[in-house]
This record gives sequence, structure tokens and C-alpha cells, in this order.
Amino acid sequence: MIEAVKFWNEPNNKSHWAYEIDPDWKIFSEMVKLGAQACKAEKPDVLRVLGGISPIDPNFIIKLKDQGTLDDLNAVAVHGFPLDWNLWSIHEWPDKIAEIEAVTDLPVWVTEVGISSFGAEEVQEFGLQKTAELLMGRVDRIFWYSLYDLPQAWEATTRHREAEGSSYYRHFHMGLLREDGSPKLSHKYFSDYTPEMGICQWFHFEDHRLDAAVQHLRDLGVKKLRTGLSWADWLRPDAEKWFDHVMKKLDEFDVTATFCFTPEHKGLQPHHTSPPQNVEEFADFCALMMRRYA
Repeated sequence: MIEAVKFWNEPNNKSHWAYEIDPDWKIFSEMVKLGAQACKAEKPDVLRVLGGISPIDPNFIIKLKDQGTLDDLNAVAVHGFPLDWNLWSIHEWPDKIAEIEAVTDLPVWVTEVGISSFGAEEVQEFGLQKTAELLMGRVDRIFWYSLYDLPQAWEATTRHREAEGSSYYRHFHMGLLREDGSPKLSHKYFSDYTPEMGICQWFHFEDHRLDAAVQHLRDLGVKKLRTGLSWADWLRPDAEKWFDHVMKKLDEFDVTATFCFTPEHKGLQPHHTSPPQNVEEFADFCALMMRRYA
């Protein structure tokens, strides 16, 4: 079942929102306001959450608050990857949460936190244990990113790709499981932290890993799952069949569904990270997903 919806993913990340054409996030703000209102009208009991910010920036929250973006939301979310991309220590997690709590009365969720095994699996093992120590009991929701490594044949959602050096390749090593489904060192500890700790696992369109992922989640004792319902994917051929299949498979979990990604022909730029030409169409998609799956 869907227990919560998130509006977009890392909007203040330069790889996830075309900030150069929306420098004050006014389009984003209006999009989230309309999306939240649409979801509230359809299913008022489903929690509404601001898309997880990365970097963790209280000034971004202040700007959105001043624009009324938070008025119909129940929580704000943050993402953190201190051993891979952030310029702060993993030990600073409590301080980072407090920075956001200082500028909003809404609860703070950590909807993506992860450690890559790019350099060594032992680093990820330490990172999981330290993350659990610092965040469990501190915030209402924690979603570990992720169950699976990103397949090497796919692309990570980032603009500069290989030009980013090791920062790019770390995207492919965030899973508890390798691409082939074999477990890493950290896998054996994860069930120590469930069901309080959830998992964030994105499923691509017609993702071949779906059935195996559901079984792995069961085996790990996962109850809370964060995934995405892509507006861009919804306009593909046979999208309804695939979305119905995914949501039926995930029905046993408490799902936080992220609504994101603009269809290229509906963006101000022809890219899935672009602000839409018409934010009301995003709200219509949110309302449809609520009616169909909540």
C-alpha cells in the first residue's frame, strides 16, 4: 500500500532539476503545491513529503517555505551520502538533521542514505552500521539506498557522467547486492535494522529485477520501501500494464512513492529533469496515481 508520496527527487541537485531555467525554484514550488493539493484532495490520509534535498541546505527549505511550498506537506526529506559525495563527515548526521529542523516544524525524513562499496566493501559495512547508530530513533523514516547495484550497462542520473571521474562510478556500487544478486558484506547486517529501516530501490521500466527484489526484501524483513512512479514512463506504450504489475507486487510493503521525471516533450527543455511546461499536468499525474494505486 502507498503510505506516502514524495514530490520529485533531489530538486536542488544540479543533476535532477534544470535550475538554470528555474533559478528561484518558482516553477518547482508551484508544481509541488499543485501536486500536494491534488493528492490531498484524492487521498487526504496519504502522507505528502517534499522530495529529498541533496545537498542538505536549510536555505533551500526557507525559500520554499516563503513561497508556500510546504503548506500542504506533512514532512520534508533529505538525502545524504557522506562517505561518497558530501563534504561532511558521517558523524555529522545529527547536526544535519537539526539544521533542517531549525527552519521548519515539519518532521524530517531521510529518504536516501547510502554508502558505496566502490573502494572496499568494508567501507559500506562500516557506513551502514554507523548510519543506523546515528539515525535510528532520531528521524521517523530512513530509507537505505539501495538493494541492488546499478547495472553497469545502464546510466546513472547525472549530467556529466564519466567526466565526473570516480564520483560517477560510485553510483553503480550502492547496493547491498551486486548486479548479479550476490550479497556484499553489508547485506548480512541489514536485517538487524529492519523493519525500522526501509530501503529505497528504483525500478526502471520493465525492470527484470522486480520479482527477485521483492523476495530479497521479504528475506531482509523490510516493511517500508521507497520507489518511484515516473511521469515520463507513464507515457510509454503499455505503461499501465507495467505500473499495475509493479504496484501489485509491492502491495505488501508500506510504499513511499516518488512522483518525478518530466516527459521530454512536456519539458521546458527536452530532458526528464526539466521543469514542465505546464505544472498542472504534473498535478494531474499525481491525482491519477492516487486514484489508481493509493
